[in-house]
Amino acid sequence: MERLNFHDEIKKNKIYSGLLILIVFAVLFALAYVIMRIFSPGSFFFIMIVAIVISLLYIVIGYYNSAKIAVASVNAKEASTSEYRQYHDLVEGLCLASGLPKPKLYIMQNEQINAFASGRDPKNAVICVTTGCLQKLNKQELEGVLSHELSHIANYDIRFMTLTAVLVGMIAIISEIFLRSLWFRGNDRDNKGGAILIVIGIVLAILAPLITQLVQFAISRKRELVADSNAVKFTRSPTGLINALTKIKDNKDMKVSGAVAPLFLAKPSNVANLFETHPPLTERIERLKKM
Repeated sequence: MERLNFHDEIKKNKIYSGLLILIVFAVLFALAYVIMRIFSPGSFFFIMIVAIVISLLYIVIGYYNSAKIAVASVNAKEASTSEYRQYHDLVEGLCLASGLPKPKLYIMQNEQINAFASGRDPKNAVICVTTGCLQKLNKQELEGVLSHELSHIANYDIRFMTLTAVLVGMIAIISEIFLRSLWFRGNDRDNKGGAILIVIGIVLAILAPLITQLVQFAISRKRELVADSNAVKFTRSPTGLINALTKIKDNKDMKVSGAVAPLFLAKPSNVANLFETHPPLTERIERLKKM
């Protein structure tokens, strides 16, 4: 069996993530260029300003409060040191080994095995695990799960995925405004856009949000693979995470908000792989076994 080097896997998947986000930028620029050719410069800049303002509001409200929103949405409670001593000890040990500040730790009441991390940077991060995670995993398995979540924090994945979400959101907003604006053009001919250019613009405005959302899902899957590889780097063994993911395969579906579902170690829903934010568990397990 071909062995995988976790350093190589981390580097490779980070490069893939960067290439994928370049696709999002390319779609954004293509859409902006076509709109600029069809409409007057004033109309174009109005569309861009509206999209940027809405996106900035998303950053301020969502990004800077991501940790609070995430734990509140699942009704998580802060984990006391006295009641959850092993939980705290494992995170403290991993933080010392990785050089990360210790995040705030939370508990979510749920019998299924799962966990998530959130926060805009390592100094403002949280980790939340389910009660099932603490009850059904041994020390090595729990360490594997926690190292995966710490990897998301170390890699600034919330920041990266927020940037991606903002770009995808801008494209959706620009497309929507553009399509609606066509109804009010009337017989205006004071622009360079001909019929063919308008058709291209309509097709691009319809497809761009779908394409970039698919790219966003692909980026999310790559970041999960990076976190798996980083977990092996932190613990120097894939065994704990392999066993934890194997147990998670037997989980029943968890009922959580769709907004926070992508944050979890294993996404709590059954959706076609094309629209998944996580790689299949079987694929992740087989990949880890090669490390």
